[in-house]
Amino acid sequence: METLHMALNAVTVVFIAATMFAAGLGATVSALRDVFTNVPLLLLALTANMVIIPLLGWGLGALFSLSSAPTIALVLVASSPGGPFGAKLAMVQKGDVIAGAGMQVLLASAGSITFAPTVNGILTAADIGTNVSLDVAALVRTVALLQLVPFAIGLLMRRYATPTAQSWHPTAAAVSNITFLIVLAGMLLGNWRDVVDLLGSLTLLAGFLLAAAAFAIGTLLATGPPERRTTMGGVASVRNAGPALAAIGIAFSNQPAVLGALAGVLLSGLAAALPIATLLSRRRSTPGTPAEPGDQAGPSDTPE
Repeated sequence: METLHMALNAVTVVFIAATMFAAGLGATVSALRDVFTNVPLLLLALTANMVIIPLLGWGLGALFSLSSAPTIALVLVASSPGGPFGAKLAMVQKGDVIAGAGMQVLLASAGSITFAPTVNGILTAADIGTNVSLDVAALVRTVALLQLVPFAIGLLMRRYATPTAQSWHPTAAAVSNITFLIVLAGMLLGNWRDVVDLLGSLTLLAGFLLAAAAFAIGTLLATGPPERRTTMGGVASVRNAGPALAAIGIAFSNQPAVLGALAGVLLSGLAAALPIATLLSRRRSTPGTPAEPGDQAGPSDTPE
């Protein structure tokens, strides 16, 4: 079991770094500038992802009277915005992919700083029956190092070595996707008893409702045409597993119950977000529905 945890930690590091490196390779200064300069959209997205959704995770844990491990997992997921699948959901739903990718990168970068204080504050206030206190400084350093540095390197490559960045981007994205699946499978296999215990429990329902509600909140607290608003909803619904995994390793010594609950919350969240994006895609594929400019464009298609 110890060997599995060591291997899982190593793959987790690769997953976090590869995800943010791919985001940097796929981002452009102009796309990020569009997000940064759209002040109403920026403020609404930050409010939704940094304040409302973390509090929603805490509220769902209290509403369903979840035990400590599922509550911790729910709060960790809710407090970690900017999941890499957010941009993918924009593609699935035929939304505003460029704005979605830019917002995903921004939220992941900001979340690497706000994640630890947010989680620490909520878990302290939640009084979940166990002495939980994250080393905020250590977690901020770890998450920032694994996220901000790879992203900055990727962004600099995209800015000053564009052909190389564009050729590396598919590989980096593939490494991110594959390592995410490995990490998820490792959590399921290494903690299968705890995962099985979740079947029929309210934990999976809480994870499902968190993602569905986050999709709605992100859509409502957005500006622009419907394609952009639902894209912001998709970005809000898919949280960033990297900081949550780092926190479990640092603060909870990879406790099987917490890892199992995290896997369950992540899977149930995807089960909520993907059908919504697919339904939106079908509606937008209806004959006679005009296509929005850039609907099919990815971050790599954005001019500098």
